[in-house]
Amino acid sequence: MQQQTKEIIKKTVEEIIEKMGFTATVEISETTEEDSIVCNIATGSDSHFLIGQHGINLQALQHIARLIVRKRSDDKVRFILDINDYRQQKNQTVIEQAEAAAKQAIDEHRSVVMKPMSTYERRIVHMELSKNSNVITESIGEGEGRKIVVKPTDTL
Repeated sequence: MQQQTKEIIKKTVEEIIEKMGFTATVEISETTEEDSIVCNIATGSDSHFLIGQHGINLQALQHIARLIVRKRSDDKVRFILDINDYRQQKNQTVIEQAEAAAKQAIDEHRSVVMKPMSTYERRIVHMELSKNSNVITESIGEGEGRKIVVKPTDTL
């Protein structure tokens, strides 16, 4: 990723946060994952307003930031927006839930239905459990109620 693109992301996010009336420090880092840039916003006690219930404001903020950055940059850029490492901690929790569901499915030789999740969270579960050859995953349901079924491969 070009340094110029990283600067565009940082400047854009800083402008959005400032126009919303918040003060924050924006840091850009690279990861080895598909979304190779993480833009972490370090803010004080106002973080719950920016994150919102179950991260809904954070998702909206990321969507807006991506739209603006794509207008300002020639690169086809994808990045993840995080606030005080909320998303990173949430991802770890989702991975732990997925591993627990896989263990339960294998131990009990039956399908396990996980709670409804966002598209982003379901993607994390599918990717994480694709590494485990003892289970397969499938999304079921519609809209907000869409969830994952973890099935042991020995019952197929």
